Amino acid sequence: MKLHTPTSTHKKVVVLLLDRTTVRGYLNPSKLGDGETIEVLTPNGEHRDFAAKDVRGIYFVREFTDDFEPERKVFLSRPKLDGLWVRLKFRDNDCIEGVVPNDLLSLLDRGVQITPPDLHGTTLRIFIPRTALSEMTVLGVVGIARRKPAAPAQPQPGLFNE
Repeated sequence: MKLHTPTSTHKKVVVLLLDRTTVRGYLNPSKLGDGETIEVLTPNGEHRDFAAKDVRGIYFVREFTDDFEPERKVFLSRPKLDGLWVRLKFRDNDCIEGVVPNDLLSLLDRGVQITPPDLHGTTLRIFIPRTALSEMTVLGVVGIARRKPAAPAQPQPGLFNE
């Protein structure tokens, strides 16, 4: 019997700290929100830990470039993705909009993971710890199927009517 080691699930990220410094590296997304620290493996193979309270955002990127932050921070029209359309306000009053899954249990974690408005940019998703936010507002629910109006009730035939 062979025991297989699990494949690497580390994703490319750019960690933006509250002081606006950045660290590029690889992170296991399943570990987000589990503890008070965030562990990143740099491209040089160095292991770095950051306190979640010092992180402004973790940007999951396609490639390590300098323009990792989305060009657009708000949607130009109603988003087409399914989920909750939210506006996040950082402690420094900067705002960004995004779409989060319509699952309240996922919002009870230590942070929020959003899909940014610029779907064609280098950033695929953004994890923002709760400690970096001062406010989160739901702007709309997107992708919920509209219920068809109920058909009018047919009168029940009488048993003893002729």
